[in-house]
Amino acid sequence: MGDDGRLSMLDQFALVGKALGSGKRLELLDLIAQRERTVSSLAELTGLGLSTTSAHLQVLKRARLVTTRREETSVYYALAGDDVASLYVLVQKVARSHIADAERARLKYLGVSDDSDIEKVDRHELLARVKSGAAVVVDVRPWDEYAAGHIPGAVSIPLEQLERRMSELPPDVNVVAYCRGEHCVLAIDAVRLLRENGRQAARLDYGMIEWRVSGEPIHTAS
Repeated sequence: MGDDGRLSMLDQFALVGKALGSGKRLELLDLIAQRERTVSSLAELTGLGLSTTSAHLQVLKRARLVTTRREETSVYYALAGDDVASLYVLVQKVARSHIADAERARLKYLGVSDDSDIEKVDRHELLARVKSGAAVVVDVRPWDEYAAGHIPGAVSIPLEQLERRMSELPPDVNVVAYCRGEHCVLAIDAVRLLRENGRQAARLDYGMIEWRVSGEPIHTAS
């Protein structure tokens, strides 16, 4: 009885592991962590079919990693809690620490040879620079993600608008860009574009999901 009960308990724990056992489901979690989304919007962002996207979301829902709400004919998916965001970040950290191919794949995806290719600043350095007026923080995610939650004081300039809106940024301060997470290429591309145009730029060493996990304040916009 004791062994059966223990295995039953572990099987329930394993539901979470099973739900995380797909790169596509991790991608869905990454997108949902930015803001609540519908099945159709997630399908469009990931390039998956509607039925495939829905099937992946049902696995996440059965593991209680996401919640849903209905608005008229649309169903919106959101993370079940900040602990889910923490788990997602931890999975990435463990994989990078223990699987050499994971780190190589990360660097290849980001288009860097190592983490020194693009200057990074941590949370404490960012806050110090902003407080002294030495930096402006730019959120390069799409506007809807910025509106759902962003670093206080950050301005929204989506990456695809950055080149034509660069004049909106003060010319004599450092620009610190951030995006969805530590492994998001948007901030790296933004820093490269800024530097190509003669601007001083760096990226935050993590993104919005890590900021959320750290417990720092988050602002929203209408």
